[in-house]
Amino acid sequence: MAKPEKIPVPAPRRIFQARQRITALPLYFEGFLSVRWARNQDFEQYWTELRGITLFFYSDKKTPTYLEKLELTNLTSVVNVYPDEKCGAQFILMLRNEEVELKVEDYDSGEEWKGFIFTVTQLSVPACISLLPGQLIKLHDVLEKEKKRRTAMEQSPSASLSTEQTNKGDYVNEMNTMPECFYAVSRQKAIEMLETNPSWGNLILRPGSDNKNYSVTIRQVIDGPCIKHYRVVNMGKGYTVELARPVMLLSLHDVIDYFVNQTQGSLKPFVTHTYDNKSGMRLVSTSGLPLEHAPREMHPAIVPHPGAKPLMSPMPETVTAPLQEKPRYMYETLCKELKERAKRQEADRQSANQPL
Repeated sequence: MAKPEKIPVPAPRRIFQARQRITALPLYFEGFLSVRWARNQDFEQYWTELRGITLFFYSDKKTPTYLEKLELTNLTSVVNVYPDEKCGAQFILMLRNEEVELKVEDYDSGEEWKGFIFTVTQLSVPACISLLPGQLIKLHDVLEKEKKRRTAMEQSPSASLSTEQTNKGDYVNEMNTMPECFYAVSRQKAIEMLETNPSWGNLILRPGSDNKNYSVTIRQVIDGPCIKHYRVVNMGKGYTVELARPVMLLSLHDVIDYFVNQTQGSLKPFVTHTYDNKSGMRLVSTSGLPLEHAPREMHPAIVPHPGAKPLMSPMPETVTAPLQEKPRYMYETLCKELKERAKRQEADRQSANQPL
């Protein structure tokens, strides 16, 4: 009979104080994690601590200095690799500049790790992870501590912290803007847009049927044209794409990037032309806002750009395909025919001028 797995024992107080002094961050969660970096082929087991929004990896529970650390500031999503309870838990942390794969033998421990990671990165307790009431209480406690820590950081006059706040503000502004491929259209209208102008892209983000969530509509040509729709659930401070293995992302921009990256670029955001360089016209939405700053609609109004001459007729909504270049031999044949025709005309004129 197999022995039950031992619960990880925290490091002694002396070690804990040394790590606290080195990292200068509060400890939220700890335990063994198997980690596979992009540069390695095999997993390596570490005693891991989640401090603030950083994972610190130690060779064992008694070592005061860490071997590696992983900043979670740029975390975009967490992808489950083996979501089956019998296979433990294995998931990938998708960061903006790298991917790190984590593995634990116990499924419940994996859910707990993901819960703590999402809580400190999104500043909200995730509702899509199954946890026990006691674990949820811990997450809410950690949430309050992390909020207080962030507030204290924002009030600090340190120059380094000021730089971090600026970067964080830029990231928040990016998350608050809508992707370029978002259109306030129905499912049927999105299909028509993709079928009418396939050269503009094959992926549209649109409002869901309940007007609370979102949907992604894609068009691919494999054996024939294929239309698919994916539901994107608004979780408050993040989004979940409902796939066979649900994927949790931080922003709608990350949702679009996920589809593009997972298909290796075969899916491209559907983006209409927002500016005509020849006419000097700028397209705006029916609300009067420039299209690059507003959720766009299929039939925008057109207003002249300041200083541009007005056009006599409105711009067509359809894009005409460019004329194909004729082969060289066609031009040579045409020139030859024109020369022969000119010779015949000259001969006719000469014969007409001769006296009878």
